Amino acid sequence: MKNVKKQQSALLKKLKRKLDKERFMHTLGVAYTGASLAMNYRVDIQKAFLAGLLHDCAKCIPNKKKLSLCRECGLAVTASEDKNPFMLHAKLGAHFASHKYGIKDKEICSAILFHTTGRPRMSMLEKIIFVADYIEPGRDKAQNLEEIRTLSFWDIDAAVEKICYDTLVYLEDAKKEIDTMTRETYEYYHELNKNKNGGKP
Repeated sequence: MKNVKKQQSALLKKLKRKLDKERFMHTLGVAYTGASLAMNYRVDIQKAFLAGLLHDCAKCIPNKKKLSLCRECGLAVTASEDKNPFMLHAKLGAHFASHKYGIKDKEICSAILFHTTGRPRMSMLEKIIFVADYIEPGRDKAQNLEEIRTLSFWDIDAAVEKICYDTLVYLEDAKKEIDTMTRETYEYYHELNKNKNGGKP
């Protein structure tokens, strides 16, 4: 336990230097919300906390630099990401978690990688960080937030579907770029939840 606390303390110090104040507060919110969801779903609490701490570790890097760093690190960049390099922070963050912050646990790195878009067939840890990023206490602008916060603790698959749906509606209304993975995630969890409910949406 002492080693875990030392690791967390060291990461917090590093992140406080790398992130602006607002992003650092959000990071703490995601880490503690992720840990709470992990307790609820009997998932490794320390993994959830670490994934939450590092999920936005590349967020405050300027967008042009995100693009150049991805290329330097040999990370694939889609045409959509090339046009909208702000979308690269999760991919770059997962790489940094492994190569700069010493996280060798693949599940933690995967939770960081998919925390913005989700993916079909997510692990429970991936779902926890995806949801925690959306519902942490500092969030206050998304529609249906209180409903999703409640839903997250008793049916996380339904929460994932609702988050994806509301995200797609927002992006379509705002005429913003939609990552195809977000749509695939919504479609997968929509079907999954429909089947769980006996075919009812």
